[in-house]
Amino acid sequence: MKSTSTRGRLTKGLLLAISASCLTASACTTSSKIADAGSPNPAGFLVWSPSEQVEGYRNIEKSFPVKEVKAGGAVRALPVAKVPINPVMEIDGRTMNADEYMVANRVAGLLVIQDGQIVLEKYNLGQRPQDRWTSFSVGKSVTSTLLGAAIADGYIQGVSDQVVKYIPELKGTAYDGVTIQQVLQMRSGVAWNEDYEDPNSDVGRLVTSMTLNRGAGLVDTMRNLPRAAAPGTAYLYNTGESNMIGVLVTRATGKGLAQYLSEKIWKPYGMERDAIWITDGGVEVGGCCISMTLKDYGRFAMFVLNDGQIDGRSVLPDGWMRDATKSYSPKVFGEVGYGYQWWPHSDGSYEAIGIFGQSVYIDPKERLVIVQSSAWPRASWDEGYSRQARFVSAVKGAAASRVP
Repeated sequence: MKSTSTRGRLTKGLLLAISASCLTASACTTSSKIADAGSPNPAGFLVWSPSEQVEGYRNIEKSFPVKEVKAGGAVRALPVAKVPINPVMEIDGRTMNADEYMVANRVAGLLVIQDGQIVLEKYNLGQRPQDRWTSFSVGKSVTSTLLGAAIADGYIQGVSDQVVKYIPELKGTAYDGVTIQQVLQMRSGVAWNEDYEDPNSDVGRLVTSMTLNRGAGLVDTMRNLPRAAAPGTAYLYNTGESNMIGVLVTRATGKGLAQYLSEKIWKPYGMERDAIWITDGGVEVGGCCISMTLKDYGRFAMFVLNDGQIDGRSVLPDGWMRDATKSYSPKVFGEVGYGYQWWPHSDGSYEAIGIFGQSVYIDPKERLVIVQSSAWPRASWDEGYSRQARFVSAVKGAAASRVP
């Protein structure tokens, strides 16, 4: 992958909005109280120290308000393969194994599933199998998947529907004539300034609105944006629209994202532990920050890999994952484009990506899943991305040569 330093800048705005929304005690309550004593300060979410990252990412509910994604019933087994893999890679003339890679890249959890079996599972930074870890923008891909479920359930007619049908406050704005599909692809044509260092940028104003209105300002912010291009003609990364997808799903289903995820996937698929989803003003942040265990990331990836089927029953529309993981934009990062809140690769694999090193990589051809939960020193880290890409390549090579 190329030009990776841009990736963090594109996603940082949403996270700054989350951090800034916790600058007042009233917006920073968790179960009606301010963040637990001794927990990392939520206002410094993006600049937590290494020790604060480990504590905060593992226990995000102590710093932020959340809603639970309830698990229930029998836990879906992830059997351990009799023959594991031992990927190695060369970096600067040095051979590095999985343990050394995890230390170098500050990886807390590493899981590789091939043909439905675990072929590699390792932990670092004090992480344990039962611990959750936050997802950052990996959450966008989960929200996109829930939109697919809402279409399958008949709450939404299809991606060709106009956004204003479900969010009528946007009538008469630049979103008139914009389809759900165009928003999923970040090709709405609506202008957006993602400069997270400028408090007067669109994302900066969204921060202020979210802070003052405790989550009520998202739609108001979006309705004041001008048009920059005809719908469907230009790609522009817009974290406000990722949140808007979550609002749309909630409006259409009449259920919060956490409740709907629990009903459609978490309980029926057999996740091992409740997940938690950061909220702003009681509303789940659709573009960010679901926390779950490493194996539950793997189970979600397996659900997606199997085209959204649970025990032979389809949760998603026919062909949804095929359409969701196509590239609808010019190649954004070298070989990577953009789908429905997923990052497709040119070889047919695709990825959910979050800053600070979060990744859920899926290769349908090889029936391969690679999950990494990390605590990088910077949101966007060229060295980390380079090592991550090399490690994924090493895993694929080891998996391809494994003899069961």
